[in-house]
Amino acid sequence: MYSRGMELILDVHIHSHYSRATSKEMNIAALHRWGKQKGLTVMGTGDFTHPEWFAELQEKLEPAEDGLFTLKPEFSKEQEQYLPSNIRSKPIRFLLTVEISNIYSKNGKVRKLHNLVIVPSFQAASKLNARLSQIGNLASDGRPILGLDSKELLKITLDTDPDALFVPAHIWTPWFGMFGSQSGFDAVEEAFEELSPHIRAIETGLSSDPYMNWRVGDLDSVTMISNSDAHSPGKLGREANIVNCELTYRQLIDAIKTGDERFVGTIEFYPEEGKYHYDGHRSCNVRLSPSEAKKLGNICPVCGKPLVLGVEHRVEDIATQPAEFIPKGPRRKTVEYIVPLPEILMQIYGVKSEHTRPVQQAYQNLSARLGDEFSILRAVELQAIRDAGFPDVATAIGNMRSGKVTREPGYDGVFGTIKVITQDEMQSAQGQLSLV
Repeated sequence: MYSRGMELILDVHIHSHYSRATSKEMNIAALHRWGKQKGLTVMGTGDFTHPEWFAELQEKLEPAEDGLFTLKPEFSKEQEQYLPSNIRSKPIRFLLTVEISNIYSKNGKVRKLHNLVIVPSFQAASKLNARLSQIGNLASDGRPILGLDSKELLKITLDTDPDALFVPAHIWTPWFGMFGSQSGFDAVEEAFEELSPHIRAIETGLSSDPYMNWRVGDLDSVTMISNSDAHSPGKLGREANIVNCELTYRQLIDAIKTGDERFVGTIEFYPEEGKYHYDGHRSCNVRLSPSEAKKLGNICPVCGKPLVLGVEHRVEDIATQPAEFIPKGPRRKTVEYIVPLPEILMQIYGVKSEHTRPVQQAYQNLSARLGDEFSILRAVELQAIRDAGFPDVATAIGNMRSGKVTREPGYDGVFGTIKVITQDEMQSAQGQLSLV
């Protein structure tokens, strides 16, 4: 079904409904359906350390290609009735994944790091679960909190299965990232010491992109991956990875670990949309660029307390290259920016929720006529979108693809906004529709 030379899209950092603050719809059957709807090829299971979720995964998944899994037919048929016929037949695979929250003291400071672990088999997952259950309560949360040094978690992961992949997650997030301003480190080696060579990839997170990470010399030898960290089905694929290789665990993981030509690049949020891009205080309604914050001594002008320093500020602090730096050779990867289709439709219809009737109807109509969401955002000709009766969507997607957007950066836990279409453009597009 798959062969070398075929584009594969991966989103390997997600959560189940057993994680805190997640949708009840994050069950394995719904993930199968929504993964197809979004246009993913491979997605993580999330949360395999949770006993009940692990049992459900073992019950409902079956082996596919080496190290990959698929939903059993008795569960997938029920879900696929909700998909348009042009999406229904597309296969989707699962990797066994989990995000672990490590909270510990190191070098005189409390550290709070989130780490992503991917393993090739239920046997490896079971073995890792047995080790970690001796350290903390795995049933308390889908993303377990362990009082364990991240370096020790890396060692346990490697001891469990040398083919596992260990990835520091959303490394710039202030409180829970390896380089975060509140509890992180200044270098990979500071966090992982002699095991640092085993860190082959990092996750950039929603508030940064490869261009920002390329500036940091400490990351020269690692692959930069992007994932959704989805807590609800509609957020799947808001960031993802493009890989060109055979569909097997070993090929996919090796492509990530080596960062060779098989790892094509990433599909990105505009980083300004991430909720920690700029500095600020949510409670004081203060949003500042790094230069503005530095002029104030990083102190909030309203309350007088230290600002929450965002990702761009933190990158500036430890960058070794200028802002315009772009690497040459194999390190240079494709970077595509998207705005999720529901967000585009929300802007066009002037509503604040993707669950409103106009957005849902338009989304379903676009899918039925043009295919999965990634195809619509990345590949479908703009004229085909106009011909389907959505000239305003075509204009917005054209703007998104060309970077003709207005950016309002997020800060201190508040998502930013990427405006992809103006009122004048919408009126013009509607005029085109009336002439059809």
